[in-house]
Amino acid sequence: MSTLKFAVLPGDYIGPEVMTEALRVLAHVAAKENLTLSYQVADVGGAGIDNHGKALPDSTLALAREADAILFGSVGGPKWEKLPPKEQPERAALLPLRKAFNLFANIRPGLLYKDLLDASPLKSERIPNGIDIVCIRELTGGIYFGQPKTTTTLENGEQQAVDTMVYKTSEIERIAEVAAVTAKARGNRVCSVDKANVLETSVLWRKVVVDYFAKNHPDIALSHMYVDNAAMQLARDPNQFDVLFTENMFGDILSDEMAVICGSLGMLSSASLGTGKNSLELPFGLYEPAGGTAPDIAGKGIANPCAQILSAAMMLRYSFGLDAVAAKIEAAVRKAVTEDGFRTGDIAFGKPTVGTKAMADAIIANLG
Repeated sequence: MSTLKFAVLPGDYIGPEVMTEALRVLAHVAAKENLTLSYQVADVGGAGIDNHGKALPDSTLALAREADAILFGSVGGPKWEKLPPKEQPERAALLPLRKAFNLFANIRPGLLYKDLLDASPLKSERIPNGIDIVCIRELTGGIYFGQPKTTTTLENGEQQAVDTMVYKTSEIERIAEVAAVTAKARGNRVCSVDKANVLETSVLWRKVVVDYFAKNHPDIALSHMYVDNAAMQLARDPNQFDVLFTENMFGDILSDEMAVICGSLGMLSSASLGTGKNSLELPFGLYEPAGGTAPDIAGKGIANPCAQILSAAMMLRYSFGLDAVAAKIEAAVRKAVTEDGFRTGDIAFGKPTVGTKAMADAIIANLG
């Protein structure tokens, strides 16, 4: 019997609600697959601020360090939005976690089932079969972490702010490898997104990417696109991409655009992988839904748990090596939504709706 040791950080508002259902799905799968779940729950985000005085309590970080993966919910909301920016839940919880575990690679599938075409703002004739792409975002470099990062007052009284975009060859190569491995499991195509016509970091990015793929993955079809064009092409014809990867800020923007064209954030999962290995010699990762805390529907039992459940499946695949088990969960979600017609409010479009627990019940039923 294999033991899966992970930290559970539900977060705020609907975070605990959808996390409860993801854990129910994992418990069902564990019983069928002869697995043991070993996890502890800890506060993070607004819950961390309320109960411990900061968004990432020391006890939560210590718990995460003892685990092989982190299953993360969603953090933030109006209750804490008046705090100084550096103390707000999103910035004060996620950024330190990325730094602590060197979570350098964000993998976000852009998946829209054909049955949910009404969820996308794109015309159905542009995506007649839905959407199936992946965005790989470098997560620990670039302008978000580069130094110097300052705000100063000039002699004339004006304020001046400086952010620095920095990338090293090694940082570019390791995210290129993630993109290559992802592509080889899919359509063997990669589009690298940069701004090499303007930025020095992008000039280096493109050169390193070209050299790395030529040396290590010559069988992969590699293309390049400026970020402004990539944003337009995502809206025009998203399925022209298979795997697209890019630096931190561009990836932040493009992955959110991808989420919008795929419809409800309640369906989109993500993984953030680190350079280190866990006790199983597999990547340590943080797994979270792409959406937010949805304060407007918190406590009503109507939130869509699919993204959290699919994030749990990604955890099984990447940090525990259970690819077949992850695939069963993904198939169960797809069947519940498409063939069985279970819809939470965000994906209903005039069809009858079910609540958070009922959606998870349908997914569990499909797991047998």
